[in-house]
Amino acid sequence: METPLGFHSTNNTMKITLGCTHTKAQTLALYLVLFLSLCAAYPAQAQDIRWQQTNGPYGSTILCLAKNGTTLFAGTDGNGVFRSLDNGANWTAINTGLFYSIINTLTVSSSGTIYVGVSGGIFRSSNNGESWTMVNTGLSSTNVLALTVNNAGIVFAGTDGRGVFRSSDNGASWIQINSGLKSSSIYALTLNANGVIIAGTSGGVFRSLDNGDNWVSSNTNLSNSYIRAFAVSSTGTIFAGTYYRGVFSSLDNGTNWTPVNTRLDEFLVVSLTMTSTGTIFAGTSGDGIFRSTDNGASWTSINDGLSYSYVKALITTGTDTIFAGTLGGGVFRSFDKGVKWEPINQGLSKPQISTLTMSSAGHMYAGTKRSGIFRSSDKGLNWTPIKTGKGGNTSIYALTSNDKGMLFAGTGGGLLKSLDNGITWQYGIHTFFEINTLIVNNSGILFAGTWGEGIFSSTDNDGSWTQLNSGLSDFYINTLTVNSTGTLFVGTSSEGIFRSSNSGTTWIQINEGLTDTHINTLAVSGNRIIYAGTWEGIFRSIDNGSSWTSINKELSNTNVTALTVNTKGTVFAGTKGGGVFYSSDNGTTWQQINTGLSNTSILSLFASDSKLFVGTVDAGLFTADITSIARSLPPSLNISFAPHPAFDRTRLTLDIPRAGVAEIRIFDILGRLVQHTALGELSSGTHDIEQDLHTLPNGTYSVVVQAGSERVAKLLLVRR
Repeated sequence: METPLGFHSTNNTMKITLGCTHTKAQTLALYLVLFLSLCAAYPAQAQDIRWQQTNGPYGSTILCLAKNGTTLFAGTDGNGVFRSLDNGANWTAINTGLFYSIINTLTVSSSGTIYVGVSGGIFRSSNNGESWTMVNTGLSSTNVLALTVNNAGIVFAGTDGRGVFRSSDNGASWIQINSGLKSSSIYALTLNANGVIIAGTSGGVFRSLDNGDNWVSSNTNLSNSYIRAFAVSSTGTIFAGTYYRGVFSSLDNGTNWTPVNTRLDEFLVVSLTMTSTGTIFAGTSGDGIFRSTDNGASWTSINDGLSYSYVKALITTGTDTIFAGTLGGGVFRSFDKGVKWEPINQGLSKPQISTLTMSSAGHMYAGTKRSGIFRSSDKGLNWTPIKTGKGGNTSIYALTSNDKGMLFAGTGGGLLKSLDNGITWQYGIHTFFEINTLIVNNSGILFAGTWGEGIFSSTDNDGSWTQLNSGLSDFYINTLTVNSTGTLFVGTSSEGIFRSSNSGTTWIQINEGLTDTHINTLAVSGNRIIYAGTWEGIFRSIDNGSSWTSINKELSNTNVTALTVNTKGTVFAGTKGGGVFYSSDNGTTWQQINTGLSNTSILSLFASDSKLFVGTVDAGLFTADITSIARSLPPSLNISFAPHPAFDRTRLTLDIPRAGVAEIRIFDILGRLVQHTALGELSSGTHDIEQDLHTLPNGTYSVVVQAGSERVAKLLLVRR
C-alpha cells in the first residue's frame, strides 16, 4: 500500500518516509508542516529593463498642409499641428492652447495669421503657431471642414451642415453667409485672382462675386457634383477634383466646366496644387499622385518613392518642390516636380501599432492604424512599409500566419492575405466585415473574430468560410486565443468569455468569477492557465476557464489592453496610460517596467524569451531586452490551504519550482486513498486548485502532491 506521507526535500538533504501509527504520523506531520513553512517563494528582484525606440514604423495621417513663407504646417489626424522651419527635414508639435487633435483644414493670411478648422470650431495663431486661441463667436456649426482667406484678410469657413461663415476681424466674430447656397456641407473653398469665392459641396460648385453675400450654382458641364478639392492658376483658371470623375477646369470663374481627365476619369481626386509655372498635381485616394504640364490635357503617374498612395494634401514651394501629406505615411517631399519622392517624418508623430506577429520564416510584422503593415527582417530593429495593394484598407487590426508561411491581416474592410512574406497582398472573400482578431489553431484552421458578425473559420486558407456563432450571445469580438490542446477562447465586448472544445462549432459562456465582462485581450500559458485583460484589471483561470480570479496585486493601472506570455511563462500586460507590467509568478504579483517608454498607452505586445516589443498609441514601437527577467520560482514544491480548517471545499495553492505532470492524493487517517486528482502538465509557478471535500467525513487527512519528481505532504483538517 502506498504510504500516505512520502516526502523528500528538493535539496536531497532530508528524506522522510512515514508508515506508522495514527499518533506518530500526526506528530511527524506537524514537524513536516513547520519545515514546509520555511520554503516560501523568493520575491522577484527589480529588473533594470529599459525601452529603446525601434527604427520604424514611421508615418502618420496628414489631413492638410499650409505654408507661411518658408515655414510649413501639417495638420494631423489625432496629434494636432506640426511645424517645420527647414523645408520639412524636421517637425515639431505646436499645440499650446489647441485642445483638438484632429485638424481638418489649415490656412494662412497674407499677414501671417494662421487658422485651423477642427470639429470644435476654429483656432487662430498670430505667432507662427507658438500658441492658439479659439475664435468661435457666431459659429452655429463648429465642425469646420474648409478655410480660405483673401488678400484683405477676410476669412471664410466651410462647415459640415451649416454652410459658409465669414469673419472680417481676424476670426473674432463670424456671420453666416448662405444666401443662394443650396448645399450646406462645404468640403473645399478657394479664391481666384479675381476675388471670386468658389465653394465645393456634395451638391456641386457654388460661387460668389460679392464676398459671400450671395451664391449661385455653377455646375454647367460638371458631370460629378461631389467636389473634394480646388486649385487656381496664376491666370485665374480653376481646377476642381471630383468623386471618381477626375478633374474639371473652368476658364470663366466657374461658369462653365470642362473635363480634363485623360487617365484620371475613374479616380477620386482629394487634393490639388499648382506650381507658379502652371504644373498641376492631383492627389488621389489610393492611386498616388498625377502630374499635368498642359493644363490638364494629359496626366502622368508620378509615384517613384511614394510608398503611401492615399494623398490627402498637396502644397508647392517655388517651382520644383512639392510636399504630399498621406493617409498613414506622413509627409513626402519632391525636389524635381514629383519625379522622385522621399519621406520626411523626423519629429512627426509615429503610427499607432495595433498588432504584432512573427512568421515561421522569422520576419516580424506590425499592423498599424492607417499606416498599413510594416516588416522587419532583423528581429525588429528596422522596419519598412509594405504596400497592401490598390484600395487596400490601411488600418490593420490583426495579424497572424500559418506554418505554410501564409500571412493574414484583419482590416476594417475584411481580410488581406499574402503568400510571399508580405511582398504582395490580395483581399480575401469577406471584404465587408471588420476583422478585429485572427488566430490559427494547431490543425491549421484560420479563425476570424469580427465586429458585429461573430466568428468565422476557414479550413482552406480563405477559400471558403463558415460562420460559427452557436452559443455566442455577443457577436462583437475583441480577442481570440487557443491553448496547446486546441481549445478556443473568445473575449467579447460585453458578454465576457466563451469557450469551444470543438473548433468553434459550439460555444459555452465561462464567466464565473469575472466582475468585468468587457474583455480587451486574452493570453494562454500551456494548456490550463488563461489570462483575461479587462477595464478592471487581469483575471486568471487555472481550470480551462471554468472559473476566474482577479490578480491585480501591485497592478497600479487596471485598464489592460494587451497581454502576452513568453515560453518561460512570464506574463506581460500593456495598459492604457500605465505602460507595461510583468509577472514572473503567474500573475500573483506585478512589476512596472516603463523606463525609456515615452508613451504609456499600449495597444499591442509581442514577446520572445529575450525581447519584448510594445506598440503604443502615438509613439510607435519600442523594444526591451528581457533576458534579465527570471521566473520567480519557489525553492521547493510547496502547498497551502484556504480556508483551513476546511468545510466542503478548499483552495489548494501549489508553488511548483519547475514544470511537470502533477497530481493530488488525499489519504485518511488509516492510510487509505480517498481522493485522487490528476492535474496533467503544470507550468512552474503558482497554481490555485479548487478541491471538493463534501464527501469526506470530519477528520484529519494527509494531502500528498506530486509534481514531476518532487513530492510534498501536508495535513488537512475537515470540520463542519
